[in-house]
Amino acid sequence: MFNPEKIAEFPEKPGVYIMKDKRGRIIYIGKAVSLKNRVRSYFQSPKNLPVKVASMVPKIENIEYIVTDSEVEALILECNLIKFNRPKYNILLRDDKQYPYIKIATSQPFPRLEVVRRVKKDGARYFGPYADVGAMREAIDVINKVFPIRSCKKDLSQVPLKERPCLNYYIKRCLAPCQGSVEQEEYDEMIKNIVMFLEGKQETLIKQLREKMEEEAAKLDFEKAAILRDQISALQKVLEEQKIVSTDMTDQDIIAMARGIDTVCIQVFFVREGKLVEREPFILSNTNGAERKEILTAFVKQFYNNTNFIPKEIIIEEEIEDKTTIQEWLYGKKGSKVYISIPKRGEKKKLAEMVAENARIYLEQIENKDEREKLKNMQALEELQKYLGLKDIPHRIEAFDISNTQGTESVASMVVFEEGQPKKEDYRKFKIKTVEGPNDFESMREVIFRRFKRAILGDEKFNNLPDLLLIDGGKGQLRYAREALRELGLESIFTIGLAKEFEHIFVEGKEEPIVLPEDSEALYLVQRVRDEAHRFAITFHRSLRSKRNLKSALDDIPGIGKARRLALLKTFGSLEGIRQASVEELAGAPGMNKKAAQAVYDHFH
Repeated sequence: MFNPEKIAEFPEKPGVYIMKDKRGRIIYIGKAVSLKNRVRSYFQSPKNLPVKVASMVPKIENIEYIVTDSEVEALILECNLIKFNRPKYNILLRDDKQYPYIKIATSQPFPRLEVVRRVKKDGARYFGPYADVGAMREAIDVINKVFPIRSCKKDLSQVPLKERPCLNYYIKRCLAPCQGSVEQEEYDEMIKNIVMFLEGKQETLIKQLREKMEEEAAKLDFEKAAILRDQISALQKVLEEQKIVSTDMTDQDIIAMARGIDTVCIQVFFVREGKLVEREPFILSNTNGAERKEILTAFVKQFYNNTNFIPKEIIIEEEIEDKTTIQEWLYGKKGSKVYISIPKRGEKKKLAEMVAENARIYLEQIENKDEREKLKNMQALEELQKYLGLKDIPHRIEAFDISNTQGTESVASMVVFEEGQPKKEDYRKFKIKTVEGPNDFESMREVIFRRFKRAILGDEKFNNLPDLLLIDGGKGQLRYAREALRELGLESIFTIGLAKEFEHIFVEGKEEPIVLPEDSEALYLVQRVRDEAHRFAITFHRSLRSKRNLKSALDDIPGIGKARRLALLKTFGSLEGIRQASVEELAGAPGMNKKAAQAVYDHFH
C-alpha cells in the first residue's frame, strides 16, 4: 500500500495525479488545484470517505503526478488521460470508440460523409458522438437526399477520372466530381450547408438558401433556383418535425440524469435556434457509491472533451463541481463565452425536468430489458446443467476455436461467458507454435495445454477456471483437448465438443451425442458462445494474414520499411485500405512523408 508520508514531497500546485496498483495498472486519475492537499484527502479515516474511495485506497501502491500551469490545463490533461487509460475507479462514459461520429474531411478535395468510431486530429470536421445510431443514419439519409455529394471512396486529387460516372450521378444523387462536372467552389458551398445542418442550424440554413434562390431567379437561372427550392422544401419538412422548446432562440444543451439500481443514464437534449433537433441517452459505468454531483461533472468533462460543437449555454439539472474551471475550458475550445446554468425556477427549470423524466423512462426500459436478459440467461444455464448432467450451474464457460488458411497463420481463440454474457476482458488469443500444417486436433491440444498450464503456474490472467469448457468441433478436437487436461491433472473440468453440422454435443465416454431441443435456451447459449469463439479466432487470423500480405506487398517499395508498413496498416486497416488511399492520406500516416506516400501510391496505381 502507498505510504502517505510521501505526500509531504508533493507540490502545492495544480496538476493531475495518477494512482496505480501493485501491478502498475492505473486505477484512478484525478485533477487538483493543490496536488498535496487533494492527495492527502484520500488518506484519512475510512469512515469519512465515500464507500467507493474507501475500497480503492488500500489498492493504491504508487501515486505519480504531473504539474500544470493552471487548473484548466489540469482539467484538459485529466480528460485526455482518462479517455486513453479508462481507469477502473473513474466514472466512465461508455467507451466513446463504440459511439459513431460523422466525419467530413474538409481539407480534401470534394469531401464525403464518413461514419467513423474514432476522432483524430486530422483537420476534419466531426459531428457526434451519436448514441442513437438510427438517428445518425436518418440524418445522413436526409443529407444525401437534399445535397448531391459523392459517397464513393475514389481518390479525386486529380480529376476527371478515366471512367464513367456511377449510378448516383444518373439518379441525381451525385454531381459527379470524379468527371469534373462540378467546380470545387460549388461543391464546397454544399459542404458548408451540410455542416450547418449537422450543427442544427436549419433555420439559418433555410434563410441563406432562400436568399440564394432569389438571387438565381433574379439572374434568370431558373434551373439553379429550382434546385435550391427543392432543398428548402426538404429542409422545411425536417424543421416541421422539430419541437420549439426555447423562446430565446439560442443554442443550448440540456443535461439531466437518472439513477437506477446499478446503472446511470445521462440524457442530453440538443436545442439549436430554439428548436429541439436531437436527443441522446448515454450510459455511464463505475458509478456505484458516487454522488450525483460527481457523476454529472465526470460526464460533462468527458462529453465535451470528445465533441466539437459547443453551444452558447449548457443547462444542467443540478450543481456540478469545477463549474468555473469547466466554463473557462469550454470558452477556450469554443472561442467565445459558454454559460453553464443550474436553473432553480422558470422555463429552463421545466426544460431540465423534462430531460430528467426522459432519462428516467429510458433507464427503466434499459433495466427491464437487462432483467429479461438475465432471466433468459439463467434459464439457459439451468437447462444446460440439466441436459449435461452437471452438479452445479456453469456460471463460467470458456470456448476455444482454431483458425488458419491451409495451415498458415494458425491461431486459437479463447472466449469467456459469465452468467450467460460475454466477459471480453477475459478473452485471450494464441498463435499456434508447435504444430505445422493444417492440424486442428494437435493445435487444439497445444492451446488447451498452454492455457491451463499458465493457470497452474499462477498467471493472474488465467487464474479463473471454467465450470464448463466448450470445444468448437467434434470427437477429434474433444479427445485432444481432454488429453491436454489429463496431462495437467485437470480432467475434472467438464468438457464438451459442439459439432457444427447438426449442433450435436459430444462428451468424453459417451458414444451417442447429446441433442439439445431446437427451441431450448441452452442450445441458443452454446451456439452464441461457439459463434463468438469462431468470430474472435477468424478476426485474429485475418489480422495476421493482412500483416503478412502487407509485408509482401510493400517489401519492394523503396523507403517503406517495417515501421512504415505497420504505421500504414494501423492507419488504413488493411492492404485494400492502403490501395484506396490518396497520396495526401498516405502522407498523413505516422512516419510517412510526401515522397514515401507517392512511392506507395505509384506502386498500386
